[in-house]
Parts: sequence; C-alpha cells; structure tokens
Amino acid sequence: MGSVQIVTTILAFAITAVAVWLAVRAVMKMVAVIRLGQPDPTRFGDKGTRTKTMLAETAGHTRMLRWSVVGAAHWFVMVGFVVLSLLVLEAYFEVVSPTGGLPLVGDWALYGLVTEWLAILGIVSILVLIAIRLRNRPTRPGGKSRFTGSTMWQGYFVEGIILAVLIMGFVIRGFKVATDHFEYPVWAAPLSHAVGGVLPDWEAGVSVAALIKIVISMTWLIVIALNVTMGVAWHRFLAFFNIFFKRDPGANVSGLGALRPMTSQGKPLDFEEADPEKDQFGVAQVEQFTWKGLLDFSTCTECGRCQSQCPAWNTAKPLSPKLLVLSLRDHAYAKAPYLLAGGGKDLTGEEKATAAQLAHLDVLALAEAERPLIGTAEEGGIIDPDVLWSCTTCGACVEQCPVDIEHVDHIVDMRRYQVLIESSFPSEAGVMLRNLENKGNPWGAPQNTREDWTKGLDFEVPRVGEVDDFEYLFWVGCAGAFEDRAKKTTRAVATLLNEAGVSFAILGEGETCSGDPARRIGNEFVFQMLAQQNVETLNEAFEGREKSKRKIVATCPHCFNTLGNEYGQLGGEFEVVHHTQLLAHLVATGKLTPVQPVDGGVTYHDPCYLGRHNRIFAPPREVLGSAIAGEAGPGDGGLIEMPRNSERSFCCGAGGARMWMEEKIGKRINVDRVEEAISTGAKTVAVGCPFCSTMLNDGVNGKGAGEEVEVVDVASVLLRSVKPEQAPGDTERAPVAG
Repeated sequence: MGSVQIVTTILAFAITAVAVWLAVRAVMKMVAVIRLGQPDPTRFGDKGTRTKTMLAETAGHTRMLRWSVVGAAHWFVMVGFVVLSLLVLEAYFEVVSPTGGLPLVGDWALYGLVTEWLAILGIVSILVLIAIRLRNRPTRPGGKSRFTGSTMWQGYFVEGIILAVLIMGFVIRGFKVATDHFEYPVWAAPLSHAVGGVLPDWEAGVSVAALIKIVISMTWLIVIALNVTMGVAWHRFLAFFNIFFKRDPGANVSGLGALRPMTSQGKPLDFEEADPEKDQFGVAQVEQFTWKGLLDFSTCTECGRCQSQCPAWNTAKPLSPKLLVLSLRDHAYAKAPYLLAGGGKDLTGEEKATAAQLAHLDVLALAEAERPLIGTAEEGGIIDPDVLWSCTTCGACVEQCPVDIEHVDHIVDMRRYQVLIESSFPSEAGVMLRNLENKGNPWGAPQNTREDWTKGLDFEVPRVGEVDDFEYLFWVGCAGAFEDRAKKTTRAVATLLNEAGVSFAILGEGETCSGDPARRIGNEFVFQMLAQQNVETLNEAFEGREKSKRKIVATCPHCFNTLGNEYGQLGGEFEVVHHTQLLAHLVATGKLTPVQPVDGGVTYHDPCYLGRHNRIFAPPREVLGSAIAGEAGPGDGGLIEMPRNSERSFCCGAGGARMWMEEKIGKRINVDRVEEAISTGAKTVAVGCPFCSTMLNDGVNGKGAGEEVEVVDVASVLLRSVKPEQAPGDTERAPVAG
C-alpha cells in the first residue's frame, strides 16, 4: 500500500463512519416518529400477497410505468442504484489497492457486462429525468407544474449525485484500463475501455477516483441523514415498506373504493358505546393519524403526479394532495421532539406532559405543538379549511401515487373530527345533513314520493314483499327517485330490464340514502345510522339467500360503491353490479338488441366512483359501442374518447359531498370537464352517474351549448337504440341558458 492509498483509505473510512452514524441516528428518529401514530392491526395480514405486490410494484415498476418515459427512466435509475451499490462497495477495495475489486464476482465478465450497461443506461436515464424536471420547473412560463411546492434543490441534488457516482464509476474503470489492471474485455465494457483510452497511465488515479466516488456517495448519505423529511431521497428506502403495508394489497389500487372505518386505538368505533372523552373521533392532531399515515407522509417523493391529476388543483383551488401531505410531514417532524418528550393533548384538550418534561424542549417544537391541525394562516393552521373542503374524493391522487399514499383516507379522517366534534364545515352542507337525518335523502323530499318515477310506465314495477322471487333488487337511490333527470335514467333501466325479461324488484319507500354523502363529508354517525337501517332492510329482503344470489343493481356509482364495498363493514354482504355492467351482459347475450344507431358522435365521461374507485371501464363503452353501431353489432363507431379518460378521467366535481357545497374558488370543475367534452365534437356526452349528469348538464348549460350538446345516461342511449319509439320521452337535454 503506497502513501496515496494510505491517505485515501483513511479518508474513505472516516467519512463513511460519520455518514453511517448519522444515517443510523436518522433512521432511529424516523422510526420513533412513525411509531407515534395510532395502531392499525389491519396492516399485517396476508404477508404473501403483500410481498408479491411490493415486489411487483418496485422491481416491476407497475405503477411508475403508467407514465412510460418517466417510468422506464426511473426503472433504470432504481435498478442502477441497487445493483451499482456493489460498485460503491468495490470502491472500498480500490482505495486500498489500484488492483482491488469485489471478491467472488469481481472477475466475472458477465458481472462486468451487466454493470457496464446498467451504468450507461443509468446515465442516460438520469439525464432524461433531469431534463423532465427542468422542463417542468415551477418557474417555467405558462401552466402549473407538478413540481410546484416541491423542494427543488433536493431533487437536483439527488439527481446530480447519482449522475456523479455513475460517471466516477467509468473514471475508475478508465484508470484501470489505462494502467492495464482492468478485468473485463472490450465487448463486456466498451465505454470503460473508451474512457481508458483518453486517461493517463496513473496508477494512483484508481484510488483517488475511488475516494472521490465514496466521498460523493457518503456526502449524499450525510445530507439525507441531516434532512429526515427529504422524501425525494428517503423514498428509495421507505417505499418498500409503504407499499408492503398498503391498505388492500390485493386491490388494483389500494386506498380507493371503501373508506377506512372510523377507528380509535386501532379498533372500529362503535357509536352506541363511544365516548368523545375516551375515544378518538377522526383526527385533530397529527399524532392521531395511524402509524401508516405517518409512514405515508414520510415516504412522499414530491414527484407531484397526484397534484397534476387533482381536479381541485387544476381549477385553481388551494388543494394539492402533494402539498397537503408535505405539510403534514413537516409538521409531524417539527412537533416530534415535543411528542417524544411525553407531550401531547388528551381527548379533552389537557396537556399530558409535566412542566419538567417540557422544560428542556426547543421553543420551536413547543410553538409547533400549539398550531391547530386545521386552521387558517392567521390561526397558524397546518391545513387550511379551504384545502380540506376542496377535495372531491375522486381518488386521482391515490391512483397516480407511485408509493401508495392513501390521501383520501387522511382527508376524510380530518373531516370527521371537524364535522363530529367541531361542527365546522361549509354551511350549505348542513342542509344536506339535516335532510339525511330527518328525511332519509339529501334533497329533503317526502319519503312517500320515492316511487313516483314508476308512474306512466307501461308495465308494473314489482316491490320486494309483493313478489315471491326476483333475480335483482333494483337499488334506485335518492337521485334516481327524486331528481328529475336521474328519474329518466331510472325509468330507462327499468324499461330495459323489463324488455330483457330480467326479474327485479324495488324496495320503494323501504329504501333510504346509502349514506355516501354523509360518510365522505365526515359524518360517520349519520352514515352508520343510514347504513345500518339499509343493511337490516336488505338482509330481510334477501333472507335465506346465499351471497351469490343476493344481487343488487344500482344506477348510482356512489350507491354501488357504498353497498358493495362498505356495507360489509356493517354486516351487509351483497353482490352489487352497476347498471352498465348488467346492460352490457344483456346486450352480449342477445337479450337486448340495438336496432337504431345513435349518430352525431358520442363521448363517454368515466364517473370517478365507477371507474377509478371500482375499475369499471369497459362495460359502459361496450353498451355505447353496440348502441352506436345498431344492428351492425358492437364496435367503436362514433365513440370519441376525451383526452382524460378511464383511470385518468377528470372529475365532474360532485364527489366527496361537493354536490351540496358551493364552488366559490377558482374555475368550476364541471365547466373544465364540459369544455373537454365539447372539444371532442361529439353531440352526446354519455354518463353513468346521476351526479355526473347533473354537473355536466349544468356545465353545458353554463357554456350555452344546450342546443348542440346533450348529456344523457348510458342506459338512455341504449334505450333509444333498442326502442327508438321511446326516445323522445327519455331526453335529458340540458335546458338552454336564457
């Protein structure tokens, strides 16, 4: 070992020791913060599925590759980071000796070939990612960047470090080539040989370059160890755990569909026995999120995919799912010293720590502890109320997140406390909640008018209890029973089922609201009250039947989602289908035959709770395709897709109980969607949700396009094709603005 190698060895191991010590300390701090969260025992079951899903999403990049260029580039960088870590390890042998290398595999030509090309593709990929970050920088002229609000220096720092490490790998190999100490032939390492052709024959250059590579790598480790909220770096470690512990590892997208039940100390809350002074009602303090919630916040990569797809953010609302998560993350870590010292408020608002426990704390941590979780800037709030109430719960953020953060659950948990304990929510929503409690529907319509939609039909609609047997229970829903446009959809579905010979029955006045708007706004008490009543009614209607024969068809995706995904939490196990699924089956089996093609071009708007939340994309399109083609049979025909469709469909603005809240900030979401629909040139905008029908009709009306563009349910489109003579009576054309 020469003098150069002595110096490089000492320096390499010294900086490594410092970096490792700081990293261990940082990991311990992060674990301590995450453990501050509430228990969640549901995250540990089915470890086989969890492991399989985690490996598929990380090694296979199944979610990242939805954005093909970025996903492919990130895959090479990720694989390069993992595999080429061996080259960083190899650098420790090279600082000791210019001829040093990894034991066992270091002499294999195959190892040299794989690492060579991973490094080459890694350099290309990181340059692509840097270019994408620069092209989408927040300061660029025009448009909103998905990186707005991200800590840009951290992104550039991480990408720069990766690029520098990869380059230094070729410099080390180049010096080995120049000094004739390289193990691999030209075919296995062409770029390394090319670099070696221009470097001098300087034997110490290998050890010096190896030291530089180690210093660069350990500088990165030191920086992230000193910045535990640096998600853009820490996600490469935390993502494995966050994906493994996702809510439903077997689902296509975990965190969509059903909401997490309201829990206290890890157990579902029973409102008959719950006590607000002993049981946690929603989330009022950051430590009241579950430990998985705190892991979510820590894992955020700041990539902004959620932000780019959020309907609120895209229409100038203050909500960005990314910024909400980052605010909660930064607050959690800033408040952590106070919490770890024993501080915190009990459920009555009393301080749990003694003065002695808090005496040594930094004033900044104490100040952070006094900030309300929900509050305006003047109040020092972490999350502004306008941010909290702008969410439509459309799930676009959850759909796009590459590390499975469950934004919607966290937002609803905060809403629950605001509604149930603080009684703080948009005033106009109060009317809706009172109507749900007193009338069993959000419009406040008399219960004895639930069956009025059946009047005038040329066939009898059977009621449960009046018929001995039926295949499907037709869940009409509040909109389908009381809202004029939705009643036309209800009549169309009933007519088509009757035409196809499907035996069905309705509950009539025995039906009440599914509870979706109450649950999404945060009033879990009203939801459970309504849901338990419905579960009891439905169980009685299906008494004696096994689950596979307890079939329900619903026209409202919100009812469909609630009955199918959430009633199981309350003892209601049913097979629930959306009406477009049943209609697609009836057409495919020849029980409904379209005869009159629908012309003028049709575009389809995917409802969030049908598409993204429940992955039902094909059936509505199959129905429309058959109606457009008429007797020619199913086909694409005049079905024109909007740019944002299927899992990237843009929300109508009605979800999350926003249907009953005024949209006062920014551009109206429904107008944004209507403009996109109109731009397709289609004369018919088909929908599969009564909320979407209302919102898009209002948008068309607002644009003054009621004479040119019609918003109509998929069922009505099919009815016009199957029974053209009934078309005039089923129109849902938006009224002309006047």
